[in-house]
Amino acid sequence: MQTLHSILRRVRLHVFSAWCLAGCFLWAAPSAPAQPEVDGKPDSSAFVRIPSDTDDWTRHFRIGALVGMNVSASFNESGVFNVSGNNPANGIYDDGYVRPDQNGDPSYTSYWGYNNASQYNPANGGTIAMHATTQVAPLGNMSANVDGGAFPGFEMAYGDNLWYWKHARVGWELGFGLLPISISDNSSTLANVTQTTFTYNTGGIIVPTAPYQGGPGGTGPIISTAYTSTNTTTAGSITGSRSLDVMLYTLRFGPSFYWDLTEHVGMSLGAGPAIGIVSGDCKYSEIITTGSSSTHNTGSFGGTDVTFGGYVNGALMYHVQDDADIFIGVQYMPMGNAAFSGAGRESRLNLGGQLDFSIGINWPF
Repeated sequence: MQTLHSILRRVRLHVFSAWCLAGCFLWAAPSAPAQPEVDGKPDSSAFVRIPSDTDDWTRHFRIGALVGMNVSASFNESGVFNVSGNNPANGIYDDGYVRPDQNGDPSYTSYWGYNNASQYNPANGGTIAMHATTQVAPLGNMSANVDGGAFPGFEMAYGDNLWYWKHARVGWELGFGLLPISISDNSSTLANVTQTTFTYNTGGIIVPTAPYQGGPGGTGPIISTAYTSTNTTTAGSITGSRSLDVMLYTLRFGPSFYWDLTEHVGMSLGAGPAIGIVSGDCKYSEIITTGSSSTHNTGSFGGTDVTFGGYVNGALMYHVQDDADIFIGVQYMPMGNAAFSGAGRESRLNLGGQLDFSIGINWPF
């Protein structure tokens, strides 16, 4: 399966290739003939059906690179959600570990370690406290709106002209667009953090100063593997990143208008409804901190959403030869938001102001 990085690299190559082709065609254009004359009735305001045996080129196919802009995303976290960063069932905690060593006695181990001096309490023979964060609840709703940059993509379109109207040709066009989008947020918030504290008895040994990491060999300071546990909720914070990595597929269909402005330059306009399919993943990589301990909480959830809207576009064609044009275009395609939710989080892709710029090759036939 292709990665987002490889897709983006290929799309950038399409953009570069399109610019190179444009330069070559423009260099050759002064000697190129114009497209056929429009054989309409310029004095009539009625639509005149284009005859099936006309010499005019009524159909076209175009392909090119596009740059999508004015797309944003919103990220929200609320409620209480579980934390995946530690593994207390196997003796791995936010600020240390207590695991079986190789001495064969499960009641004692040398395979233990701790990070902070505050975990050690020398009273009553001495204890070591290990902490495991299990749940976190942002204080209020954690929300952020992030504007995306310029995203390279790809488009193609096919259309046909059915009528003359004065000097213009009127028909239809079906278009497809592909736009990879990646938007990240790095905001932070305060939170209530629920921890389980596992307390181990050191048995009066001389406890090495923190930070200490013992090995599994069965030698060194040995502590009991028995523990007592308590649950507490304390104030903490959430920092890190959240990202929305998706692919936007668009399909549009509507009427089109085309006319030649000069011998070498033509113009087209179009408008109509559009549909978008957004598919991808929401990812998060967060650090949850409380007191002197912290844990890394990571995860992702995916989804697919369908959104609807419309489009208005325009393009300038430069006739480099009878059956090839260079085009540059702009398209406004406002659509609804695409929403993804899971693990106490919601991410939205905001497409209400989507603006696309494109360049490529158009073939009339």
